[in-house]
Amino acid sequence: MKNMININERSTAIYNDMIKHKIKILLVMSIALVVTFSIDILTGPAWLSINDVISAFFSSSVDNNTHFIVCSIRLPVAVMAVVVGASLGIAGAEMQTILGNPLASPYTIGVSAAAGFGAALALVLGVGVIPCAEEFIVSINAFVFALFSSLIIYFISKLRKARTEIIVLLGIALLFLFNALTAFLQYIATEQQVQTVVFWLFGSLTRTTWLKAGITTIVFTVSIYLFAKDSWKLTALSLGDDKAKSLGVDVEKIKLKVIIIVSLLTATAVCFVGTIGFIGLAGPHIARMLVGEEQRFFIPVSALGGALLLSAASIGSKIIIPGAIFPIGIITSFIGVPFFVSLILRKRV
Repeated sequence: MKNMININERSTAIYNDMIKHKIKILLVMSIALVVTFSIDILTGPAWLSINDVISAFFSSSVDNNTHFIVCSIRLPVAVMAVVVGASLGIAGAEMQTILGNPLASPYTIGVSAAAGFGAALALVLGVGVIPCAEEFIVSINAFVFALFSSLIIYFISKLRKARTEIIVLLGIALLFLFNALTAFLQYIATEQQVQTVVFWLFGSLTRTTWLKAGITTIVFTVSIYLFAKDSWKLTALSLGDDKAKSLGVDVEKIKLKVIIIVSLLTATAVCFVGTIGFIGLAGPHIARMLVGEEQRFFIPVSALGGALLLSAASIGSKIIIPGAIFPIGIITSFIGVPFFVSLILRKRV
C-alpha cells in the first residue's frame, strides 16, 4: 500500500512539474510577444523612440504627427500582426489535429488559396457569391470559398475513408486549382485590377484599420473560446478517431465544427491582409515541440507561436529596405520554405 502511495505521489509530482514547465513556456512566449509588439510600433520608415510612443499614449503635449503615426497607423498594424498570426496558428493547429497530419495547414491544403480566389473574384469581376453590400463582397467571398474548400476535403475524406496522406494531396490539388483560377482572373483583368490583386495576394498589413483589426480580434476571440471549450475532445481526437470514439467523442460533429471555425479564421485573415503562408504550419509545430498536443496548452502556444512569427515578420518587412515596407507574405514564405523542407526530411513525417 505504501509503495502504491509513493508511486501516486511521484506521478503527481511529475505531472505538476510538467504543468509548471508548460506555464513557464506560456509566460516566456507572452513576454517575447510583448517585446516584438513594442518593436513593431517603434520601427518603420520614420523610427520612433520609446519616449515618443509613451507620449503618444499618455501625453497631450506630443505633436499631432507622432500621435497619428503611433495610434492610427502603427498600433493597428501591430495589433493585426498579432491577431492574424494567432488566428493562423490555431487554425493550422486544429487542422492538423482533425486530419492527423503534421503537414496540414490552411495554406498547404488550399483553404487560403480558395479564399484568395473568392476575394479576387470580387476585385476583378465584382461578383459576390452572396448578395451583400459592396464593401463586404471581398470578405464574404473569401469566407464562402474557404468554407467550400474545407468541406470538399472533409466530405471526400469521409466518403472515401481516405488516409491522411491522400487528404493532404487532395488539398494540394485544390491549392493548384484555385491558384490557376486566380491566375486566369488576372489574365482577363485590367492593368489596375491586376495590380490590386497581385498586391493583395502578396500579403500586407499596411491596409489595416481599427475596424478590420477589431473584426479579426472578435473572430479570433470567439474561435479560441470555442476551441478551449472542446479542448478535451480535441485532445482525444489527436489520439486517433477510434480512440476518440471509444472515449465518447462525436468525431464527425467535432471535425465539422473545427472545419467551420478554421474556415472563418482563415477567411477573415486572408480577406483583410492577403495570403500569408506557412504561419499556420510553423506555429503549431513550435507548440508541439514545446508542450506536446494536450490542447489546454497546445492551443494557446500555437496562437502565441503564430503571433510571434508574424509580428517578427512585420518588423522584418520594415527594416529589409530602409524607408519602404516589404510585402509580409514574401517574408513568411522565405521563413516557411526551409521549415517546410525540414519537416519533409524528418523521419516522423
